Amino acid sequence: MNLSLKKQIIAIASFSENEIEKINSCFEYEKFDAKMNLSTIGKISNKIFFIIEGLARVYYLKDGKEITTYLSCDEGFIASYSSFINQSASFENIQCIEDCEVLSISFEKMQYLYTQIPNWERVGRILAEQNYLCMADRVLKLQMIPAKEKYLTFLASAPAKIIQRTPLIYIASFLGITPESLSRIRQNIS
Repeated sequence: MNLSLKKQIIAIASFSENEIEKINSCFEYEKFDAKMNLSTIGKISNKIFFIIEGLARVYYLKDGKEITTYLSCDEGFIASYSSFINQSASFENIQCIEDCEVLSISFEKMQYLYTQIPNWERVGRILAEQNYLCMADRVLKLQMIPAKEKYLTFLASAPAKIIQRTPLIYIASFLGITPESLSRIRQNIS
């Protein structure tokens, strides 16, 4: 099993070596080029992805504009959780910002592990809770925090790879501000 994935999983719950092997057998290694989609609007998002190496974003379209809602990189999970959990058409895309190597687990394999390994339900619950908290926090910040404070909070909390390698247009969209406003903010704090 990939050591980074194993570290993430055993930080949530304990598993025997047999269980780790069973979990490992449910993940599939995949490689995607930059700009490729891991999940597409209108289709059921059937996988959760663990990024071994790379950078990806979740976004939706509003009046023809891309609105970034989530960014993830090395050792992070990414999914269209609403589509995945409900097995319904996704309203968002997951796109690779740069080449990505991932381990993916399908909805069916997640369900299988829930029935075979009791502690796996804890992993699924924690992932869903973390996704919910991230989205709730983002909505609150978009509505209540001034643009400069949003950017400073982003700089303090996001992984360095996301800060350094994500195009500014995606960061601005994620923060709910215009690229021009983000440029002014960056100039003022330099």
